Order: sequence, then C-alpha cells, then structure tokens
Amino acid sequence: MILVENLYKKFGKIPVLTGLDLSIHGGDIFAVLGPNGSGKTTLIKAVLGMVIPDKGTISVMDTRIKNQWKYRQQINYLPQIANFPGNLRVKELIEMIKDIRQMPSDEEQLIARFGLEPFLDKKLSNLSGGTKQKVNIVLTFMFDCPLIILDEPTNGLDPLALIRLKELIFEEKAKGKTFLITSHIMQFVEEVSDEVVYLLEGKIYFKGSISALKIKTNQTNFEHAIAAISTP
Repeated sequence: MILVENLYKKFGKIPVLTGLDLSIHGGDIFAVLGPNGSGKTTLIKAVLGMVIPDKGTISVMDTRIKNQWKYRQQINYLPQIANFPGNLRVKELIEMIKDIRQMPSDEEQLIARFGLEPFLDKKLSNLSGGTKQKVNIVLTFMFDCPLIILDEPTNGLDPLALIRLKELIFEEKAKGKTFLITSHIMQFVEEVSDEVVYLLEGKIYFKGSISALKIKTNQTNFEHAIAAISTP
C-alpha cells in the first residue's frame, strides 16, 4: 500500500527526515506517533505529494509518486487544520468539494450520523471548532477511497462524535481500507490501531503492535510505554 525508502528532508539546515524506511501493507490501521518535530506531518505530506523529499522514493498503491498526481484520487485526507473560506455555508462547501473531486459521494448518511442537518445553511465562520471538525470528517469519508489519512481527527469532538468517528473507522476498515492516523490522544490510538509507527528525530524508532511496544518498554500501560520510548 505505502512503501517509503531512504527518505530525507531538510527545511533550511534543519533535518526532519533522515533516511526513513517504512512499509505499510493494506487493510490495517496505522498510527504515526512521535514528539513534536519528529517528522510525522512531513512524512504524511510527503506521501500526499505536498512536500518534495530531498532524497528517497515513495510508492503508493504500487505507483512511484514522483511527478505523479492521479494516485491522490485514491486517497481521502483529513488535515489537522482545514482552512476553508468562512463565508461559505456548509452545504456549499460540500458541493464545492464534490465538484472538485468529481467522484461518487455518499454524504447524506454521514451528515445524519454526525447530526449536521441543522448546520447545513450556516456559514463556516459561525460554527464551533467541534462542528467544523464534523464537517471535515464528512468531507473526508464521503468518497470511497482505499487509503484514508487522518491528521489529529479527534480535534474538538464531543464524546458522542468521537464514538461515531471510531465506528466509522472500523466500518471502513472492514471494507478493506487502509488508515494512516496521527493523534496525541493515546486512548484513541490504542482503541483503533493495529500497529503504531513511532518516529524520533526523523527515523522510525519502533514499528509494531501496541502489545509488542509494551513488551519492548516493559510497561503494561500504553501511555507509559509511549513515555518510556520517548525518553532518551
């Protein structure tokens, strides 16, 4: 599904990714974890073609992505911060994204699932952060794509919306879809992930199941295991 080989990226003189190798097979949920500045967002944006590596190769669904763009049509992406014009109404934004992507969509059941019917005629600037995030989730999941990338998807969600999101992720995984997720909420990561990829200083320090991470760090608690692996 995703193959990253010998990836390097600097911003100015600051190295962010340093010889990173990563192989992700299809059909599972992978959480990309690491402290701030570890290269998580850079890795995701490199996979999406939004950051051009200095060295190395990336393949997505058996396609070398350098100088390619069509592979992105098979990816649904939820950014950590989605900045849409505040004067747009929710229903206008949904229609705009549908026009851009030109793919079959299934937004109605998602709108109902996240209780967004009362907000469809409201401008984005008048929505709370949590409601905006629900809209962003609808925009992400309303297209049928095999790879779904979620960057901090729980931001601002109330407990019920978080339950709905987890249900949605498991339903899509059951269809054979692959997830790449970043989150600072360790309980969420533990509940949904099949494997975790832990980045440290631009390299992969650990890749495997949560149970394997607990064994490696001699911890019984996932948060403590992450804390242990984060400590030099």
